[in-house]
Amino acid sequence: MTTATIPIWTLRDRDFHWGDRTYVMGVLNVTPDSFSDGGRFNTRQSAIAQATALVNAGVDILDIGGQSTRPGAAQISLAAEQRRVVPVIEAIRASDEPRLSQAVISVDTTQAAVARAAVRAGADLVNDISGGTFDAAMFSTVADLGVPIILMHIRGTPETMQQHTDYADLIGEIYDFLERQIKTAQAAGVGHHQIAIDPGLGFAKTYPQNLEILRRLPDFRQLHCPILIGPSRKSFIGWLLNQPDPQQRVWGTAAACCAAIAGGADIIRVHDGDEMGQVAKVADAIWRQRLPDDCAPAT
Repeated sequence: MTTATIPIWTLRDRDFHWGDRTYVMGVLNVTPDSFSDGGRFNTRQSAIAQATALVNAGVDILDIGGQSTRPGAAQISLAAEQRRVVPVIEAIRASDEPRLSQAVISVDTTQAAVARAAVRAGADLVNDISGGTFDAAMFSTVADLGVPIILMHIRGTPETMQQHTDYADLIGEIYDFLERQIKTAQAAGVGHHQIAIDPGLGFAKTYPQNLEILRRLPDFRQLHCPILIGPSRKSFIGWLLNQPDPQQRVWGTAAACCAAIAGGADIIRVHDGDEMGQVAKVADAIWRQRLPDDCAPAT
């Protein structure tokens, strides 16, 4: 099965044709302690303003998360996570702007109860950075809701993950984890056609290991799932550029996104929607031989 033959996802009024182009997921952290933009969007008004900006920039999916997953981040309570996430989703769905109210929304959570509340509020899919390992009820909940799920590789928790970067076979162990979680999800009733995967850049990975994942991305094609890559503003880019400020890593993020697309990524998860949308259009024209819909005739 090639990317082009992976079943289409239909979310809201949009079809996601895997292999046709790269889809852009815009990050909306409604947290006070995100590594990149902590506190900037943790009020409903600021979150809606950023959601509007991302949608107007052309992102295909809004990824809304209320639990910081930066290295060292502590787990917050279930109630606190719901209080951060659900009202923002409800406000987006209630917007008078059709483009915003009909945006495809992903909820970034590892908690089944948050996933259920978010989907009831209007979210369309679940993005679980634990790959379904933090909450035993996640897969049965997603199966019951009938929504897609993105499974990411991690070791430990965000609080401890950077203590777990010792791999005998980096790519093989990530692959085995994702394969195992796909099978576990299927056993719980989640269809294979509703699963995407994420090798987890920055999660229990050293800086050089992140580069190796980007080089070896085609290896994950054998899992026959759409692939998400989230390099945006991450510390391995800061390491390469000697740039401690995450918001000054846009160019490095662009290079990483381009590498991911060349390696077959189907979704890039980013903070800078407009800039990385442009990267995706050019990269798709090169590697997918797909010109943007609004591209003028060639001369």
